[in-house]
Amino acid sequence: MLSLKLPQLLQVHQVPRFSPGERGSSIVTPPPTQVFWEDGIVSGYRRPTSSALDCVLSSFQMTNETVNIWTHFLPTWYFLWRLLVLAGGPGFRAEPYHWPLLVFLLPTCLYPFASCCAHTFSSMSPRARHICYFLDYGALSLYSLGCAFPYAAYSMPASWLHGRLHQLFVPAAALNSFLCTGLSCYSRFRELESPGLSKILRTGAFAYPFLFDNLPLFYRLGLCWGRGHSCGQEALSTNHGYHLLCALLTGFLFASHLPERLAPGRFDYIGHSHQLFHICAVLGTHFQLEAVLADMESRQAWLATQATPLGLAGTVATLGLAVAGNLLIIAAFTASLFRAPSTCPLLQGGPPEGGTNAKQQ
Repeated sequence: MLSLKLPQLLQVHQVPRFSPGERGSSIVTPPPTQVFWEDGIVSGYRRPTSSALDCVLSSFQMTNETVNIWTHFLPTWYFLWRLLVLAGGPGFRAEPYHWPLLVFLLPTCLYPFASCCAHTFSSMSPRARHICYFLDYGALSLYSLGCAFPYAAYSMPASWLHGRLHQLFVPAAALNSFLCTGLSCYSRFRELESPGLSKILRTGAFAYPFLFDNLPLFYRLGLCWGRGHSCGQEALSTNHGYHLLCALLTGFLFASHLPERLAPGRFDYIGHSHQLFHICAVLGTHFQLEAVLADMESRQAWLATQATPLGLAGTVATLGLAVAGNLLIIAAFTASLFRAPSTCPLLQGGPPEGGTNAKQQ
């Protein structure tokens, strides 16, 4: 009878620490300056030299990453289902007006799947961990670009239509995706020596594209502030508000590491900030999709007299160039990892010499 042994889990003091002069130290609540340690998480760690099979098996046992994996794996199938249902509608794909929505749904399916894979396989080695998250950041960058397509097509304020910002909105979002991927990948190289700077760079890398993409919504919100439902085509769906609220919660959870920072060890398996971050992000994307659908349907007749649909060739070209550019950025950072000496702290994944054996006996 074939039996598979689930991987053994580690306490935080059993995970190798690689800060200079601290090899083999055993502390309960580490600072967030180690490749595998998470701030406020004390137990449930996987071995930092796990095999790919161990990583897959670990998704079926309770570790500090299990909920992270499933909170993005299951939504991947939900968004894929939404894509197939919408794309399978009668005449939906044949209508150029609908293409920006379909382009938005492609990276919407991609980013939770990339995150799921990153959390699943990030314990194979330090190098694998960095590469996994490089790809995760790239998928998020493409998602930020994907948001720009329906916002440019369906959500622009009336006074912006055919203006310079409207014309440059999608190309600027493509450039923002390069900046987002580059800064977030670079931030991983500063994690050990400047964790504060690393956090600022990574937070800024994703906050800026979000703020840019949502400029049309902020402008419409300002026009309609205090006017209820009397602002015509500029009125925002309630789902827009839910999306923005979820986005604020997502940013707060990412930056604060609450609640685990207040009670280390209490939220190792369920309830720590990254799990809540995933849930808020997915809910925000769901509300964003509903809001985009509301704009697309309620403003279609009006937009038909105001704006020309974005051509398929331009859509495909912009998205293709963005994918290629982001992959090149990821490849450049990956190459720098392979060129780095094995003594580089970012690449040291084995147990510290003379320290506690990282594998639980």
